[in-house]
Amino acid sequence: MTAESTQLAEGDFYYQDLGGGRFRSTLHAQGAWNEHEQHMAPASGLLAHVLENHHPRPDLRMARLSYEILGLIPGGEFHVEATTLRPGKTIELVQAELVAGGRIAIRATAWRLATSDTEAVAAVEDPAIPGPGDCEPFNGAAVWPGGYIASLEMRVAGGHRPGAGKVWLRTPHPLTDGPGAGDLARLMGLVDTANGIAARVPPGKDSYAFPNVDLQIHMYRRPEGEWLGLDNAVSFGRDGIGLTSTVLHDSQGPFGRAEQILTLRKT
Repeated sequence: MTAESTQLAEGDFYYQDLGGGRFRSTLHAQGAWNEHEQHMAPASGLLAHVLENHHPRPDLRMARLSYEILGLIPGGEFHVEATTLRPGKTIELVQAELVAGGRIAIRATAWRLATSDTEAVAAVEDPAIPGPGDCEPFNGAAVWPGGYIASLEMRVAGGHRPGAGKVWLRTPHPLTDGPGAGDLARLMGLVDTANGIAARVPPGKDSYAFPNVDLQIHMYRRPEGEWLGLDNAVSFGRDGIGLTSTVLHDSQGPFGRAEQILTLRKT
């Protein structure tokens, strides 16, 4: 990549919209593992935003988002390409790829499903968690470096410990400097944070790195509002692979689940 393409945009937002599917990241999108990369969270929110605006269908709702992280996500300029993989009347599969430095860094697919009135049988088994007003302020930047973590407001519920916790997140910064992203894209831009809110081991030297190589999000209800709640549990296997599992909440209660498979590496 050229020096120009890796230059960060300046502004109180995560991405500068350069038009034609091109974007440039700001310091707010900076990752925690490496200062020259983007954090997966805002990047996944941007891809959700692009997918929502790719031939939108008001009769269908995005029900599952699947992200494959194909390598480091460079900071600076990149472009996003959206396509329809499987058109349909009641079920549709769409895809967006974040391309930086001549390679695909993230591939996202989303199932859009037809909506209908199922109020008569609606039920949720996931338990609610204490709301943000009942939680204490939490300084994530004391645990993790990077501009993205520093951009967040966090609240933590009682009982938080390594490997499990309940945390609320919100950000005052818009996703882009262009037309406003909706609640779904903004909240999807926070979900990947789940892998670091209750780390089983502290990040840093003489410990373990545990980056996720994917992010799978399933939503039985469309989320709303500015706060995202994460009811989180982290499991480490014995052969170098782990899993972060999270029940997702908004101000109305639980709305879905997220899973992240982890590669565990001694630092």
